[in-house]
Amino acid sequence: MKKLGEYRKLLEVDKTVTLKELKTIYRNTMKDTHPDKFANDEAGKLEAEERSKSVIEAYHFLVSINEETQEKYKEEYTETITKSNIQDFYLEKAVLKIQHLNGMMYEYIGVPRNTYIKMVNSDSPSRFARRHIYGNFIYRKSGEVMAD
Repeated sequence: MKKLGEYRKLLEVDKTVTLKELKTIYRNTMKDTHPDKFANDEAGKLEAEERSKSVIEAYHFLVSINEETQEKYKEEYTETITKSNIQDFYLEKAVLKIQHLNGMMYEYIGVPRNTYIKMVNSDSPSRFARRHIYGNFIYRKSGEVMAD
């Protein structure tokens, strides 16, 4: 995924960065780019606001796919992918979004369109995902839908 590379480049980290390191880098970057530093420079302030938004987005995304975050929610994730079938799924810009019947939603990054098409045409999208999606792509929890 192109965005993943851009996020790592923006924060100058690689995939081995720990959550603690990521948080320190994020805070230091925000100190340098905070819009309040440009109180008398409107153009600089607008540029800093845009950069800050990008840094925040990159930080949150990288935290969500970090190995430590994955480990923290591994039990919940494992239970979802083994016991809850897929309710709905769609592909958007190489990100496969899967909503499970238990309300959990996950995003799988870098899924090729042809893999998605095979999933759409499979007899059981849940079985297809267990064989070809889970464990093969970087993922992150993207939400939880509450039942009424």
